[in-house]
Amino acid sequence: MSPTLEPGDALVVSRKAKPTDGAIVVVRRPDQQDLLVVKRARERRSAGWVVVGDNPTESTDSRTFGPVPDHLIEGVVVARYWPRPRRF
Repeated sequence: MSPTLEPGDALVVSRKAKPTDGAIVVVRRPDQQDLLVVKRARERRSAGWVVVGDNPTESTDSRTFGPVPDHLIEGVVVARYWPRPRRF
């Protein structure tokens, strides 16, 4: 299965949208808060959101740094605008 996003994709992110299960989110890593990462929100817990990468064998996600507190969620991805989708 190919990843949902590729390096270099340009995204539209809503800072007002609230994450839901399965949403793609931009978060600050709890253990390295100067680093923004794009992950999939998987489960809401009392400590924050569990986030996972679409490629679990290659991804650094909540399995490594734990749940992401709400204040470290920068926004929800609402669209990818570059590169343009291919037409068949």
